[in-house]
Amino acid sequence: MTEPTSTPSDESISNDELQKAVIVGLQPGQPGHVLKEAAKYAKLLGSPLVVVHVDVSRFVTYEDPDGYVHSAPIDLNVDLGAAEFEEVQKVADAALKDSGLTWAARQLVGDPALAIKQLADKLDAELIVIGTRRRGFGESVREFFTGSVAARLAHRQHRNVLVIPQEEESGKENKDLWPEE
Repeated sequence: MTEPTSTPSDESISNDELQKAVIVGLQPGQPGHVLKEAAKYAKLLGSPLVVVHVDVSRFVTYEDPDGYVHSAPIDLNVDLGAAEFEEVQKVADAALKDSGLTWAARQLVGDPALAIKQLADKLDAELIVIGTRRRGFGESVREFFTGSVAARLAHRQHRNVLVIPQEEESGKENKDLWPEE
């Protein structure tokens, strides 16, 4: 099931339904096997799946007592996050429509590691799945200044973090390990 941008009241209802979820962080253009691996682990654990996109062009201004997060854009002329989230939702919907999983899509804002950690705390997540960074000079410079999201997640909370390589689909040689249903 997909979830449009949440309002404060229906997000709390959804949070109850999504307890013990597997959380997967996705970006537009990310290889499909990252979501596929997250779905496999959600099935294996009998958990719902939460697909998250973090809009780094926005920051949290304040959070209501009921948990609703208010944010503001860093640049008032740019709203890239909405388009990116819509793309992530379309990819997730296509990949998960016949999976039989209970799933939701959420857009978070701010620092990716902190935003995903905060959601994992709210949902008491079983597992966090994240893809490795894209290769390239720009990404290397960004990682130098901000650090790896996967490494920061692994060091700042107690949940297991599964890091999926971007380049190659894992488990091709071990198809029997994950039988298709």
